[in-house]
Amino acid sequence: MKYTPKEIVAILDEYVIGQNNAKKTIAVALRNRMRRLNLPKEMQEEVTPKNILLIGATGVGKTEIARRLAKTFSLPFVKVEASKYTEVGFVGRDVESMVRDLAMASYALVKKEHKEMIAESIDELTIEKIAKKLIPEPPSSASEEKKEDYKIAVEKMKQKVATGQVDELKIKLEIHKKPDEGLDGSLPPEVAKIQESFSRILGGLDKKEVSKEVTVKEAMTILKNEAAEELLDNEAIKNEALKRAEENGIICIDEIDKIAVNSKSSSRQDPSKEGVQRDLLPIIEGSTVTTKLGQLSSEHILFIGAGAFHLARPSDLIPELQGRFPLRVEMESLDEKALYDILTIPKNSILRQYAELLRTENVEIVFDENSIKAMAKFAALANEKTEDIGARRLHTVIERVMEDISFKADEFAGEKITIDENLVSSKLSDLIENVDHARYIL
Repeated sequence: MKYTPKEIVAILDEYVIGQNNAKKTIAVALRNRMRRLNLPKEMQEEVTPKNILLIGATGVGKTEIARRLAKTFSLPFVKVEASKYTEVGFVGRDVESMVRDLAMASYALVKKEHKEMIAESIDELTIEKIAKKLIPEPPSSASEEKKEDYKIAVEKMKQKVATGQVDELKIKLEIHKKPDEGLDGSLPPEVAKIQESFSRILGGLDKKEVSKEVTVKEAMTILKNEAAEELLDNEAIKNEALKRAEENGIICIDEIDKIAVNSKSSSRQDPSKEGVQRDLLPIIEGSTVTTKLGQLSSEHILFIGAGAFHLARPSDLIPELQGRFPLRVEMESLDEKALYDILTIPKNSILRQYAELLRTENVEIVFDENSIKAMAKFAALANEKTEDIGARRLHTVIERVMEDISFKADEFAGEKITIDENLVSSKLSDLIENVDHARYIL
């Protein structure tokens, strides 16, 4: 990847409003990984990622920055909730499962890329299979002339299948009922092996093939998956997925403040909180975890912790864990201007999403400037008077404004509807003034 930190921030600006400090920190962390790969081999081992702790209220974009970064640059990424994990010895998920989840995310990402690379070959094999289903193969005792005619007929049929001329024709497919190869990475390796053994035994007992009559169009989808499995080199995908997860993986640990133990609290009702923190230490520091793809080292995985820290402070985490997150970024709260920008600037802003949804019903929706400002204003007021849930408040506000139009969309087919300030005020002003109602409705 040749992007500079400035270019990375510019890309993030298209999707996430504000939070420049967080964007800069994450962009530098990403660029440092690229720099590390250009170092001599012995030096590479010494350079570890500087993990980041994002501190800010809900809905300000903590997770979105990391997720968007991973999606844009095709990096293996998982977002996990710290509160879902339990200390070893308690019932629940152990912290190593986040690394196994990352391995599976990497596997899915690499497999998708490999599929795209051989998409043409997959299509050709699928079309060939369907053409041969439509034209029965002559018996082995047939003359050479008959066999040549069959080859010509198959080639002609392949062209018809490719151009969609025979989409509605029905063919019979033998669909193999095989045990699911979902590679559930969340299970401990020992349990996964037992589950796999049972699947093989049960799969061996039930080797039935389901015969199903489908259209050529439906068969294309079914047989494409089969063709992909035949053509893909699964071992190569697993090896690349492991390497990608180790070198470029990002794990976002959300709600990390929920496992912090408040120093002022005399009663420690959940003794597993500190246990989870202690279990996290070796994973974040760097240890080898057994996954279904093989041994995965977490030494160079970038960990991004995120939390609101309303009831606890970062200093309430155990000192060793604090030291594993050397970079801390305070996220800014979203004011009225930021909420307005969120509605207007991003590529796929919420307003564009609503307009496109209703366009599918042949209804054209236009938001005038004053209505957008009014929605941002009401969202900011609701955040002030009740709980501050950041940009998530906009979804509630817009849904409230659009509810009736969305419900009666069939009556407005072919029309152009302009959302103005009066409509927004009529839907929201009473609710905002009544704080008790706003708590439950907005």
